[in-house]
Amino acid sequence: MRGSRCWATLCILTLLVPLAGACKKRGPSPEDAVGGPDGTGLVDEEGLAGGSPPGSSLARAQQGLPPEEGGVLRDIPFAYDSYELEGEALAALARNLEWLRANPRAKVEIEGHCDSRGTIEYNLALGAKRARSVKDYLVEQGIEASRLSTISYGEELPVCSEETESCWARNRRAHFVVLGR
Repeated sequence: MRGSRCWATLCILTLLVPLAGACKKRGPSPEDAVGGPDGTGLVDEEGLAGGSPPGSSLARAQQGLPPEEGGVLRDIPFAYDSYELEGEALAALARNLEWLRANPRAKVEIEGHCDSRGTIEYNLALGAKRARSVKDYLVEQGIEASRLSTISYGEELPVCSEETESCWARNRRAHFVVLGR
């Protein structure tokens, strides 16, 4: 009797475990998310996982360095749960646009970042939308799309890890990495 009870329990658990996953909070649809085959969730716009460019937030993290704030190109700030470009973001983009025009051979990667609120999937998708909105704006202003690539890190590589509004605001950004000149 004991063996059949264990078998029945095992069968019930086998059926219930997949259903438990169906009850989790869902982020955006998979086509909105940027997720990698290596399980990191970090993929560029071409769908390629793997090598991160020198100076990128991921490369810095792999070297034990914190993400960079500032640099030759300014970070683009975003409001909570938004990928709209407004106010301070447009002012920072104007400065970056000047630099990109003055350095016509430069290629850059635009990283999309989020604060720690929301699911991992949601934040990866939001980071992708932030990076894409910056790229689209620069292309509209005359920068060649071939000079710009995007990647989303979601909430994975924060510049600040405190659970405060000022820290969350620093993490909601698009960050530029100069790939070459």
